[in-house]
Amino acid sequence: MNFISIFDLSRAEIEALIEEGAALKREPKGARMRDDLRGKTLALIFEKPSTRTRVSFEVAMLELGGNVLSLNRNELQLGRGERINETAKVLSSYVDAVMIRAYLHDTVAGFARYASIPVINGLTDFEHPCQILADLMTIKEYKDRLAGVKIAWIGDGNNVCNSLIGGAAIMGMEISVACPKGYEPNKELVAKAEKMGCDVHITETAEEAAADADVLYTDVWVSMGDEDESEQIKNDLKRYQINEGLMREANADVIIMHCMPVHIGEEITAGVMNSTNSVIFTQAENRLHAQKALVLQLVR
Repeated sequence: MNFISIFDLSRAEIEALIEEGAALKREPKGARMRDDLRGKTLALIFEKPSTRTRVSFEVAMLELGGNVLSLNRNELQLGRGERINETAKVLSSYVDAVMIRAYLHDTVAGFARYASIPVINGLTDFEHPCQILADLMTIKEYKDRLAGVKIAWIGDGNNVCNSLIGGAAIMGMEISVACPKGYEPNKELVAKAEKMGCDVHITETAEEAAADADVLYTDVWVSMGDEDESEQIKNDLKRYQINEGLMREANADVIIMHCMPVHIGEEITAGVMNSTNSVIFTQAENRLHAQKALVLQLVR
């Protein structure tokens, strides 16, 4: 089994992962060392910089008794032109699973096509499914439910937004996306979610999306690889900030989410990020617990 897209999981499978992640989280920090994955090795391949993805997977494997190899693309022969199919076949004979954080979704999908071991998408230009597992776990933790919860995404309809729409569709949630023209989430993915019965509302007005929301979610305006267009992007998205005014459009018990890193004063204000409604750091912590549940499912 691979985990390339959030759509690779059913509702029941996501619920089971959330339940196991929550159980793992309840274990006292000093008592988390286990041997479930003793003798198992996970390889992490990075084309992009990483904090939460890298550290959470490394700690997950350590606490589960397994081994981990963190590899930069340029440290591999991939950086010198070796074909992805050859690397996939070779690593399949060395390790038990591979997580790849890549620029292009086709890189991860192509690797999975030739690998004979589980492959995990640690982020691509199209999806970030590992982030969404932790997000769903966080929402369940604070709202005690997923079905019927209304999410408002504010800003660029990027890879995280794409996966969040998929997660909402699978779990019976509503989602509104506020973004300017040209920044909409993937149309085919939206159509797939709507066929599953999900109410995906796309608007150019942040206040409209935030109205009666249970969750306000945002991400950086300028994604990795888009730095050359940063000034234009910032200008296009300047009306899409989660601030105190936008919070008042949502439900009083709205939770504030951000997949990090955070650019204070751009997509979110310091006051909102540090408010009692913010669950951003819990969300980041839950990357560890959700991914521990995931690797247990894929590698054990």
